[in-house]
Amino acid sequence: MVAAWGVWSLSRTPVDALPDLSDVQVIIRTTYPGQAPQIVENQITYPLTTTMLSVPGAKTVRGFSFFGDSFVYVLFDDGTDLYWARSRVLEYLNQVQSRLPAGAKASLGPDATGVGWIYEYTLIDRSGQHDLGELRALQDWFLKYELKTVPNVAEVASLGGMVKQYQVVLDPDLLRAYNLPHTKVVEAIQKANQENGGSVLELGEAEYMDGPRAT
Repeated sequence: MVAAWGVWSLSRTPVDALPDLSDVQVIIRTTYPGQAPQIVENQITYPLTTTMLSVPGAKTVRGFSFFGDSFVYVLFDDGTDLYWARSRVLEYLNQVQSRLPAGAKASLGPDATGVGWIYEYTLIDRSGQHDLGELRALQDWFLKYELKTVPNVAEVASLGGMVKQYQVVLDPDLLRAYNLPHTKVVEAIQKANQENGGSVLELGEAEYMDGPRAT
């Protein structure tokens, strides 16, 4: 009876190929473009770490400052529910947000760790009809969202390829000829694709709805 019970228990015991032995932690990443590590430390990392020390259940808070980036790791006691911890950190992050510089953008890291990386795949075009940019676009706009719908998948990280982007290369001679500063060009590009909300126009006791239009 003991042997049969052991075989039955062994067949139904969940086993992970790579068990997640890491601590329950929540990562706060804050981008502050163009700023030196000391400025990031003083204006971003220090206010965040001192605020996160009072998060309920937090046992350790670690802060790291880099060029243009700040990482704060909040470690919780064993057995703490991860999503409860994330909600508490987000609550305290909202409180300290007003103390951060205007150009700083803070966000929580994914609810996954490096140990939880379970699968890697590669997109290979053996026909030679697609370049690296098209393969990366296929990954970012189609496959990534399909894989996120799989149960228990927290994040899909994309590596490599050529990310599609649009660049505006300015000609200094033409700017000087037209007497245009760089700020005017940046402002024109920012306003080049804006959408205006629709409204209602009243004519002859009748209302005509005007839809949004792009400029």
